[in-house]
Amino acid sequence: MRRLFLALACLLVVAPPVGAQSRVKDIAQLQSARDNQLVGYGLVVGLQGTGDSLRNAPFTEQSMRSMLDNLGIATAEGRARLKNIAAVIVTANLPPFVRQGSRIDVSVSSLGDATSLGGGQLVMTPLRAANGEIYAVAQGPVSISGFQVQGAAETVSRGTPTAGRVSGGAIVEREIEADFEDEGSLTLQLRNPDFTTAIAITDAINQFGTVEYGMNPAREIDSRTIAITKPKDVSPARFFASIENLMVKTDTPARVVLDESTGTVVIGQDVRISKVAISHGTLTVRVTESPRVSQPNPFSDGQTAVEDNTFIDVSEVGTQLGTVDGTDLQGVVEGLNRLGVGPNDIIAILQAVKNAGAMQAELVVQ
Repeated sequence: MRRLFLALACLLVVAPPVGAQSRVKDIAQLQSARDNQLVGYGLVVGLQGTGDSLRNAPFTEQSMRSMLDNLGIATAEGRARLKNIAAVIVTANLPPFVRQGSRIDVSVSSLGDATSLGGGQLVMTPLRAANGEIYAVAQGPVSISGFQVQGAAETVSRGTPTAGRVSGGAIVEREIEADFEDEGSLTLQLRNPDFTTAIAITDAINQFGTVEYGMNPAREIDSRTIAITKPKDVSPARFFASIENLMVKTDTPARVVLDESTGTVVIGQDVRISKVAISHGTLTVRVTESPRVSQPNPFSDGQTAVEDNTFIDVSEVGTQLGTVDGTDLQGVVEGLNRLGVGPNDIIAILQAVKNAGAMQAELVVQ
């Protein structure tokens, strides 16, 4: 029997097998080592006629005049007609333990009706945290990955030309206060909460601590949190460096993720499907309109009329009955392949199987 495979548009991603080993630093992070988000409002200048139309974006003109006033340039009254300037929102993540004078990347997104930020220069923009304080200042050339070319009758675009990045464009002006060196206890947070993985990490750290320091430093709190007591006579940085490379067997819950917009199907390793019979058909209704013109005889009093002519074709394909019985991941994939359906049909089938109670997994629809 010839095997039927899913359409190429359906991306089937298989999760790592149960029992795969990962380093502690790849599956957990220190609670004190967290990013902080920054945001600011600025201007991008030097655009090639692709900036904001100041009539539709009055805040851009106000910002421009305010900037020129701060530079000691008096602006004339009346509405400006510039097209080489755009108002933008600038965002950045402030990494943990960053010091004053370090550089970080920033993202720039158009706020008005600019069509492209290509070739623009971000003017000095202060970046603030949630407390309103300025922690960095951004400035530099904007790099975009998309483009847009427009003619009289056609427009071609790729990516998003109204959003870009400034690599290393922000200088940190204020540090986040952190007393990591004086901390006597550390808190690990799992990126994917799971009780089994939390216990495995705790046991691995305690086994290492017993051999190296003669103590059990770790204690599990819940599925996400692990409390660690730092041994004496060792710095927190050196101690965490000694445990972050420990290998741990990770575990994940059985889960199926469906993305209808892209046709992506992600099936976890532990997904199980009880034996079910599936009949999935595609009903197609095609309506064709072919109006006909009726001409009257010569020298008659008749009038030209249009007669409606409608043709309706109904077809249904793929109504065969198939079975899916998946005691392991390979069995689930082979059972779905035997049905020979496309990505959207696979998503509908998995949702129906879940509703029938035959899927022992969590179903996530994006």
